[in-house]
Amino acid sequence: MSNDMSNQSRTSSKALDRSDERVTHAEGISGMIRAFVGRVRSGDLGMLPVAVGLVVISTIFSILNPIFLAPNNLVNLLFDCATVGIISLGIVCVLLLGEIDLSVGSMSGLASAIIGVLWVNTGVPLLLAIGLALATGAAVGALYALLYTRLGMPSFVATLAGLLALLGMQLYILGPTGSINLPYASPLVRFGQILVMPAWLSHLLALAPGAVIIVAGLAVRRRRQTVNLSSRPVSTLVFKAAVLTLAVEGAIYYLNVGRGVPWMFGLFVLLVVVLNYALTKTKWGRSIFAVGGNREAARRSGINVRRIYLSAFMLCSTLATLGGILSASRLASSSQQAGTGDVNLNAIAAAVIGGTSLFGGRGSAYSALLGIIVIQAISNGLTLLNLSSSLRYMITGAVLAIAVIVDSLARRSRVSHGRA
Repeated sequence: MSNDMSNQSRTSSKALDRSDERVTHAEGISGMIRAFVGRVRSGDLGMLPVAVGLVVISTIFSILNPIFLAPNNLVNLLFDCATVGIISLGIVCVLLLGEIDLSVGSMSGLASAIIGVLWVNTGVPLLLAIGLALATGAAVGALYALLYTRLGMPSFVATLAGLLALLGMQLYILGPTGSINLPYASPLVRFGQILVMPAWLSHLLALAPGAVIIVAGLAVRRRRQTVNLSSRPVSTLVFKAAVLTLAVEGAIYYLNVGRGVPWMFGLFVLLVVVLNYALTKTKWGRSIFAVGGNREAARRSGINVRRIYLSAFMLCSTLATLGGILSASRLASSSQQAGTGDVNLNAIAAAVIGGTSLFGGRGSAYSALLGIIVIQAISNGLTLLNLSSSLRYMITGAVLAIAVIVDSLARRSRVSHGRA
């Protein structure tokens, strides 16, 4: 009899364990949704505004012109996103510190001129020309940081002066011709205009985000369980990974119906992932957020504030240089118009629209990715409708103003909820 009672006890215990597991799984997904709603109500909007904006923009333009959502048009849109998107990625770094760099457009134009003169006119090897251009960008960023940290010159003034100086250097380097054509058959131009990933490789890479979510989530879960802290159910991780994987794989499949995923956009996404890792998983990244949130508190806690400013401005100018090189490859030329026009506007607007706060201390590398897709979607859609550039400027300006208003209201809500 005692053995029967023991078996019944073990059976009921297993049944209770399975019941608790089902409840935990149910509470995991529903709890995740409730937590998301709670964050939104408290002003922590994350990527929600830009996601909603993308849906609205895509819906409107696809109704007005069905070509907007055609696979090949989206492929061209991704090509265009990469150049300014990489520049915007650098803007995210300085915005996280509560600063600004107004010279990124001129820096990209100067980089384009350096590539044209050194590579085409002088005969310097392409890789060496690219290296010299990137070194020039890093030196300019270091100069901005020194002017700010040593002389107290506001970044707005320093980079505005840099905008004019770099534009003058670009015009001087290019000389009276004003334009240099890059060899169309060169690897650089092919990379910016033609090259796309094989379909199998793009689908394989699309599995990576979901795999990272599961692997990283399980590692965090194990660490929390070892110290008896609550942890997310495995079902929550699987659900998030499955949703993200299905979405990315669907997008990749649709793009492969056309030309495919551009290698240049893949490089942009890779840089976004690397910077996101640096900002969220390294001491440098935590220092960036600390300085942006409260500079004096960061200094008192032992953070080398000057070094953080130096690294951020150097990274911003270097990424602007890389964006200018890719822009030259996209246009197959280095000209006096490179880096002018709306490059500055689009780079800064993309970072802000994507969710990076102008007040410093809040943002993400993914802000540049989502924000530039919004900007280019507006530009591409208006171009398909044969509307003037003046209307594009006005609409982009309105979207930027709305993004800043949302950021200000969200910040006020976070302060009232004690989450600022």
